[in-house]
Amino acid sequence: MTLDDTQRKKVAGWIADGMKLSDIQSRIGKELGLTMTYMDVRFLVDDLKLTPKDIDRPKPVLPTPPPAPAPASGLKTETAAAPEGSVSGVAVSVDQLAKPGAVVSGKVTFTDGKKADWYIDQTGRLGLAPQEAGYRPPAADVQQFQIVLEAELAKMGM
Repeated sequence: MTLDDTQRKKVAGWIADGMKLSDIQSRIGKELGLTMTYMDVRFLVDDLKLTPKDIDRPKPVLPTPPPAPAPASGLKTETAAAPEGSVSGVAVSVDQLAKPGAVVSGKVTFTDGKKADWYIDQTGRLGLAPQEAGYRPPAADVQQFQIVLEAELAKMGM
């Protein structure tokens, strides 16, 4: 289906105004009396050498860890910079070779210094295998672990 120059200018104006392709599709039907599929509209915009404006999607905000409690008077506290792959002392590493049965695996060290192996299986389930039998990390550490793990896997393109 071809449009005349006046109709093409209208479509170009709608693109410049930031309209979505689906909105342009319905507007072509209402204002120009033409029926076009979504794919036809995509091809039309491509033929006109126009680029729809992308909608800026809000980026997720990572929660900030709660402030550390104030030390008792007379006590010294030392803070070390958190290593790469860690947030608030939760450190995550990814294995070069995944453990058998896992898609990806690695190690985590929690704020209390306890360590565990982690893995994601073929169904996408996350599992933890603490080195100390019966150990359960604090809930805040688990949340931070998931945030750090997601960031580490994103760096790897996963």
